[in-house]
Amino acid sequence: MLVTRRAEDRGHAEHGWLTSHHTFSFADYHDPRHMGFGSLRVINEDTVQPGGGFPSHGHRDMEIVSYVISALRHKDSMGNGSVIRPGDVQRMSAGRGVVHSEQNDSTTEPVHFLQIWLLPSKAGLPSGYEQTAFSDAEKQGKLRLIVSPDGAEGSVRVQQDARIYASLLHGEESVTHSFAPGRRGWLHVVRGEVSAGGQRLRAGDALALEGESAVVVSASPGGEIGEILLFDL
Repeated sequence: MLVTRRAEDRGHAEHGWLTSHHTFSFADYHDPRHMGFGSLRVINEDTVQPGGGFPSHGHRDMEIVSYVISALRHKDSMGNGSVIRPGDVQRMSAGRGVVHSEQNDSTTEPVHFLQIWLLPSKAGLPSGYEQTAFSDAEKQGKLRLIVSPDGAEGSVRVQQDARIYASLLHGEESVTHSFAPGRRGWLHVVRGEVSAGGQRLRAGDALALEGESAVVVSASPGGEIGEILLFDL
């Protein structure tokens, strides 16, 4: 079964310094039809204005992944502090409790990133932090594993049986991913446009896949580069 989730149907929050689009219910946006998908609980597309940012706040029992489109500064109560740049993937395991902040590192340009939350395999797991850079070349025309439960292929490690792949597609490029029995998939378009499951998908669109043995994602001929994240859950 394939179900399309269009960008314009997502929740939306406007706070002046922050513009956020919510794929699933989050904060003041509540839709009982979209409470998450398996262990995937949040995909927020956030744009933070120059000098803006999230002040210190707490999380617990959540695996939080940031997929950065332009630079973001991170600081947390575990002593981690860094600038997350385009192509970087950051994972913070909130575990029994972490306080952190996120700040736009630019005084002139907005920062654009995806905030992804995965439920951990169980409550009370250890807290942790990891950050890895993945080049465009690693993702061009192929599915690059960027998140996994075992750190395979240099991916960042989450405490959940979930894998996230990233890909850049252009021209006649396409990628195919097979799902093991009982697995489900979520395809999110980061930017540009692609085709999958007979659908033309643009930035912010998503496709839920349940009971599917495989999915083929293709670039849109003559269109701009399509960037995707594919979740195997």
